[in-house]
Amino acid sequence: MNGPEQFWAAAVVAAFLVGCSKGGLPMVAMLSVPVMSLVMSPMLGAALLLPVYLISDVYGIFTYRKSFSPRNLAILIPAAALGIVAGYLVADAIDDDAVRILIGGVGLSFLAMRLRSRLAGRPEPRSADVPRGVFWGSISGFTSFVSHAGGPAFQVYALPQQMPKLMFAGTSTILFASINLMKVPPYVALGLMDRGDAGVVAVLAPVAVFGAWLGYRITRIIPERVFFLLVEIALFAISVNLIRVGLIGG
Repeated sequence: MNGPEQFWAAAVVAAFLVGCSKGGLPMVAMLSVPVMSLVMSPMLGAALLLPVYLISDVYGIFTYRKSFSPRNLAILIPAAALGIVAGYLVADAIDDDAVRILIGGVGLSFLAMRLRSRLAGRPEPRSADVPRGVFWGSISGFTSFVSHAGGPAFQVYALPQQMPKLMFAGTSTILFASINLMKVPPYVALGLMDRGDAGVVAVLAPVAVFGAWLGYRITRIIPERVFFLLVEIALFAISVNLIRVGLIGG
C-alpha cells in the first residue's frame, strides 16, 4: 500500500506539471494523472487535481489574455462541451484502458502523418475549420473528462495550422481552462469531488502557480521550432506510454 510520503511526492509533482502546462507547456499536463495513478485510481486522481487545474487556469488565462485564436476557441469550446456530456453519460461504462489505447493510437497516427508530410516537403498551413474542430474538440472534451488527457486531440487539430507558439499555447490554455470549468458539475454529480480534499488542494495550489510562472518563462525563451519539436516528442512519449499502460491493464 502507498503511504503518505508516496502520495505527497506524486501529488506535488503532478501539481507542478499542471502549472507548467498552464504557463504554456501543454504537453506536460497529460503526465499529471499518470503520476497520480501511481498512488490512487485514475478517476479519483483526476478529480483531486481538478481544483488545482482551475486555480492555475486563472494564472494561465491572465498570462495569455492577448495571445490566442478566437476562431479556434469559438469552434472548440462548444465541441468540447459535447464530449464532456458524452463522458458523463457513459462514465459508469468507461473502460479506462481502452481510452488510454485510443488516445495513444491517435497521437501516434498523427505523428506518422506529420513525418510523412515533412518527407514530402513543408506542408501548407491548414486553417481552422468547423468539421475537424467539432470532431477533435469533442474528442478532447471526452478524453479530458476521463483523465485530463485532452492534449493529443487538440494537438492533432491545432498543430497543422502552424500557429505562432504563443498563440498556440494561449489557445490551448484558454480551451482547457474552459473544459476544466465545465467538468465541475458532472464530477460533483458523480461523487468524485470530496470537500475533505480542500486541505490537499490548499497545499498543491502554490506549487501549481509556481509551475505556471516557470512554464511561461520557458515558453518565452524557447525558439519556435524547438518548442513544437518538443511538443511532438512529448506527444510521442506520452502516446507510447498510454498504449503501454492500457495494454497491461493500468
